Amino acid sequence: MKIRRSKRYKASAKDLPETPLKLVDAVKKVKSFSPTKFDQSIDCVVWLGIDIKQADQIIRGAISLPHGIGKSKKVIAFCEDSDIEAAKQAGAIEAGSDELVKKIIGGWMDFDVAVASPKVMGKAGRLGKVLGPQGKMPSPKNGTVTPDVITAVREFAAGKSEFKADTGGNVHTVVGKFSFDETKLVENIRAFMETIKKIKPASSKGTYIKKVSISATMSPGVMVDISEF
Repeated sequence: MKIRRSKRYKASAKDLPETPLKLVDAVKKVKSFSPTKFDQSIDCVVWLGIDIKQADQIIRGAISLPHGIGKSKKVIAFCEDSDIEAAKQAGAIEAGSDELVKKIIGGWMDFDVAVASPKVMGKAGRLGKVLGPQGKMPSPKNGTVTPDVITAVREFAAGKSEFKADTGGNVHTVVGKFSFDETKLVENIRAFMETIKKIKPASSKGTYIKKVSISATMSPGVMVDISEF
């Protein structure tokens, strides 16, 4: 299927540099593209030299960026009854165990992130076939299964970002908004890249970070010089 691009996108694409830019310059370039009526998200995509067919090379996690991402998330918490009130005060739109499981089985899915206490994961585990395909199933690997449910709720509600490598070895996450000043975007991107470097699989061979690109929702991607990282 041919992707239709807007006149704005095509005009921006004609102004793309031929070679990767230093991070500061890449952010400036993205910010120089024509703005839209809404505050676009800024995405960072990293192509990694990993083999996702190998279980020990699957990259996934979550990160709280220094300046947030300019967006709150709807979070639910699978927790013990004694933690329900605290979870809601921390930002959870729903919290509990049996009743929350029943509500989701009944078709309710109006949330972005689900966090869970290990003590109630046995009950939440029934939702694997429902939440798994949507990427909403709690997992220890991305910090959504944790003994400290209250802190997890607070961080994810404030915009803590999850990321996972796709079938092509690409990892992407939102790193801010078009309205953010350049310094905040640069610092958020560096924080994300530091996290990616720290979780490099020991079995990964050759070049680990192959390409890095940043873009706004309605703009083409601008390549970043990987020597920056």
